[in-house]
Amino acid sequence: NFDRLVPGSTFLFFGKPQQYNDRINIVHPEVDAPQQDPSAKGTLTGVYPSTEKLKAGGVTGKVMCKMQRAALALCLPEVKETLPDYILAKYGLPTLPWTLQNIHFPADAPALAAATRRLKFEELFYLQLSLLKQKYVRSKSAEGILMPHVGPAFHACYKALPYTLTGAQQRVIREIRADLASGAQMNRLLQGDVGSGKTMVAVLSCLIAIGNGYQTCIMAPTEVLARQHFANIQKYLAPTGVQCALLTGSTTAKERRPLLQGLADGSIQLVVGTHALIEDPVQYKALGFAVIDEQHRFGVSQRAALWAKGPRMRCDGAGYQNVPPHILVMTATPIPRTLAMTFYGDLDLSVIDEMPPGRKPVQTMLIGQNRLPAMYRFIREEIAKGRQVFIVYPMIFINEKLEDISNVEQGYEDILKAFPLEQGYKVAIVHGQQSNEQK
Repeated sequence: NFDRLVPGSTFLFFGKPQQYNDRINIVHPEVDAPQQDPSAKGTLTGVYPSTEKLKAGGVTGKVMCKMQRAALALCLPEVKETLPDYILAKYGLPTLPWTLQNIHFPADAPALAAATRRLKFEELFYLQLSLLKQKYVRSKSAEGILMPHVGPAFHACYKALPYTLTGAQQRVIREIRADLASGAQMNRLLQGDVGSGKTMVAVLSCLIAIGNGYQTCIMAPTEVLARQHFANIQKYLAPTGVQCALLTGSTTAKERRPLLQGLADGSIQLVVGTHALIEDPVQYKALGFAVIDEQHRFGVSQRAALWAKGPRMRCDGAGYQNVPPHILVMTATPIPRTLAMTFYGDLDLSVIDEMPPGRKPVQTMLIGQNRLPAMYRFIREEIAKGRQVFIVYPMIFINEKLEDISNVEQGYEDILKAFPLEQGYKVAIVHGQQSNEQK
C-alpha cells in the first residue's frame, strides 16, 4: 500500500538489494514505519525463516517477530539461569534471560555479539561436560585388562632399532604403559604428523600387550594402507619372533582358513587389516590391544563389535564377560587441543610434537585453478630431477563409488594431456575399485 509512503517520512525497507540500471533496487520489500511499533527497541530486526504457504496466509517475518516478542514477554520471567555465577563472571557472559531477549531483539550490534557468544559458549560447555562425564564414568566402571609387564619381545624390538626414538615418542610410550598398568581400559588418541613415528609407537605398544600374553590388532581404513602397515611392521618384528598376519576383504578363502585358526588358538599375536578384523567369523583367543588408524572411519557400531572380541574374563561381581581391549586411535590430522577435547572428549590425548632428526621440512601451499600452468611447470621441473609426483583426487560423492572414479578418471585424462607419453612422461591411475593385480 503506497498511500503510506509520504515524502519526508522515515521508513524501514527489508529485502535483498540488487543493482538495476546503476541504481539500488529491492524487489517486493517489507516496509515498516518504525514509530508504528512502540515496543520495538534498537535498530536490528530478527529474520525468521518462513514458507511460501505461511506467507500467503499472512504469517510474514514481521508477524513472526510480533509472535516472538509476545512469547518472550510470557516466558522470560520463568527462565532460570543454567550456568553458575562464577562461570559467568570468569568469562564475562550475560545472564540467560538477557541473552534470549537480545538474541531476538538486540539493543545494538555489541549486545547481539554478547548474546551469540553466550549461547555458543553454553553449547560447547555442556558438550564437553557430557563427554567428561562419560570419560569419568568409563574410568570408574570400564574394567580394563591389567598389563604390568613389558616382556622380551618389546626389548628385542627396541634394542634392534637402527635409530633412537625421539623424546616425544618415548613420552607417549610412557603414557601408554601407565594406562596399561592401571587396570582401567585405555582409550587414547595419538596425534602426530605424517613421518613423526606413530606406527613405531603403535608397534611397541602392541609388543607390551603381547609380553603380557595378549593378542593385538592394527586396523587401517583402506586395504592399501593395511598392506603398507603390514610390510613396515614385519621389518620391526623380525628380531622378536612375534607372529604377524594380514587380513583384508580380499584375503582368499584358502589364505583365510589358517589365519582364522591362528587367531582362534593364539599362535598369531599381531594381525594387521581393514574392518575385516572385526567381522563375525574372526574370533580371537585373547585380544587385549587394538590400534585404529584414523578414527573418523570407525563408528559406534564398529567399536561395539571390537569390544565384543575382547577376552572373556572374570569381572568383580559380574561373573565372566568380555573385557574390552585397550584402544589406541592414531590420526595425522592436526587437531588443536581444545578441539580434540570437544570431538574426542572421551579419549585421552597424546601428541607426538617432534619429528625424527634428518626429516625434510614439509611445505604446504594452496594453489588456485588460475595457477595450474605454474603448478604443472613446477611438476615438470621435479620430474626432470628424477623425482615422483602423486596427485590425490578427493572423494566427492561418498556413496556413489562410480562417481568418485569418474572424478579421478577425468583428472587422469587432464594430467595425460599435460604430461603426454610421447614426451617421455609415465602416468598411472589407481583407485579402490581396481583389482589387486591392477594396483
